[in-house]
Amino acid sequence: MYKFLLAIFLSIGISQISFGQDTLPKLSVSKLGRKVIVSWVNPYKNVVNINIQRSADSLKGFTTIGSVINVDAQTNGFVDTKEFLPSNQYYRLFISFTGGSYIFTESHRPSEDTTNIEVPIEIPVIIEEPGRRALFVPSKHVYTGKDNNIIIFLKDAEKKKYSIRFFEDDGTFLFEINRITEPYLILDKVNFMHSGLFNFELFDNRIIIEKHKFFIPQDGKPMPLLDVNGYELNRK
Repeated sequence: MYKFLLAIFLSIGISQISFGQDTLPKLSVSKLGRKVIVSWVNPYKNVVNINIQRSADSLKGFTTIGSVINVDAQTNGFVDTKEFLPSNQYYRLFISFTGGSYIFTESHRPSEDTTNIEVPIEIPVIIEEPGRRALFVPSKHVYTGKDNNIIIFLKDAEKKKYSIRFFEDDGTFLFEINRITEPYLILDKVNFMHSGLFNFELFDNRIIIEKHKFFIPQDGKPMPLLDVNGYELNRK
């Protein structure tokens, strides 16, 4: 694994492909020959995890393709080993913080190559290893926020007829909000009676538009790492 990463560092230095680095939550996405490099400057001090995500669509269908080794590094980046397909590759970051809050960056398509400026060779990169478990990607609309309360974010709520139903992980129905008219709501975690994994179904005019999950940590504990299905990863 480390030999593989070293080979990537050397190839970056030899190729002398340049890229700009924006300060989070902005990021830079550039073509690196037939590969793509995602880079950024991190101003945050309380980051727990940074996942790099890729999609064939700029709004949905994102999957985690790798994670950063040193989340505290100010200058950071990631090389996607998948060959670049100009028509359908978008990238973004999922960044989680101490206390359970998190953000998604805007999605970007790779910019054109530029040359003659050397890329810093010390950029730490981690590539998703074959067989490594993918991590949970929260919904953009219903997710765990500060103090482990549940956020409902629907920016066009006034124009739509949104409703939402909540369930236990085993499918047991909990409660329903019949009409959501505010773009930003906070549901106190006490409404869910316990910590753990929950399901929800989001509807627009009685048509389901999203079916997903969220996790509520135990009181006083940060958000744990979750596998692709939302269950806690075993930490040893």
